[in-house]
Amino acid sequence: MQILDNPWRGSGLPNGALDDIPWPSVDADAPRALLALCPAAGASPLVVAGGFNPTVWVKDERGRMNLGSFKALGAAYVIAHEARQAGGEDVRPALMGRTYVTASAGNHGLSVAAGAAVFGAKAVIYLADPVPEGFADRLGARGAEVVRAGAHYEASMEAAQTAARENGWTLLSDSSWPGYTELPHRLMEGYLAMAAEAAEQVPDVPTHIILQAGVGGLAGACAALFREIWGDAPQIIVVEPEAAPALYASIKAGEFVSTNGPVSNMGRLDCKEPSLIALKGLARDADAFALLSDAEASAPLNELEAIDLATSESGGAGLAMLWHLDLTAEDRVLCILSEGPAE
Repeated sequence: MQILDNPWRGSGLPNGALDDIPWPSVDADAPRALLALCPAAGASPLVVAGGFNPTVWVKDERGRMNLGSFKALGAAYVIAHEARQAGGEDVRPALMGRTYVTASAGNHGLSVAAGAAVFGAKAVIYLADPVPEGFADRLGARGAEVVRAGAHYEASMEAAQTAARENGWTLLSDSSWPGYTELPHRLMEGYLAMAAEAAEQVPDVPTHIILQAGVGGLAGACAALFREIWGDAPQIIVVEPEAAPALYASIKAGEFVSTNGPVSNMGRLDCKEPSLIALKGLARDADAFALLSDAEASAPLNELEAIDLATSESGGAGLAMLWHLDLTAEDRVLCILSEGPAE
């Protein structure tokens, strides 16, 4: 495990980097108001994980809206927002004729597929070769067209972008880059519903918050809202795969960095480039960035299953960090169990 203290904490990246990129939203009321209209929506539980020296609160996202991960709150929220904007008394057919396309490591695609199906739109999801076939099956079951493209996430994203341009489809990515920020900004805003729930559920201010990251959408959104609510009190640590140190390398360089590496077993976090909105926010809000090896991410899975927290290497990456931090019985840690076991 490697850990890097953030030299830009409180101010953000130096030399005006990312000036044209928006800060993450902290408006949790917007997604919560829209989610209140969804029959499948509801707060996920906060549980106390036993067996650790500090108190450990776990926000359990495995059952979120029957989609199995926190990502249910992102793309589906964006599509619901667009359906409402389209108007009409009955919004269910509001997006008929529209096609949403994206690349996904699995869970984001499920959210796009679910949102599109509710409002009459079509979903086309590009998956890189390493994404488990179980995700492809689940996407197909929700009516999405699945296209396999490329050896890694970035290659599948390039294919999705090309398809959007050539077919006039709406690209709905969970990452952001220059000239593409509006939809991913709103998507990250959807994740605030989870962060706001957690802030209301914990009985005391956490001393530490550990957030796993791929492109950084979850971590960037949560860190921004937690700073808004609790100020500088919690120490916020962002965890990435050692094979995909997108945020770690960018923070170290003081600017956006595209990284390379082998395929990680933390598949939903295996993103070699950060979202610029997330990078901008986390450079300001996170205290440290850590890298986990594949072996370190796998090591605690049996112990987590034994305490009813069965998950994947991606879903448990934040909890895996606990084995590498020197925390006391007086500490209080908030982690997010972002998905269930790998399929």
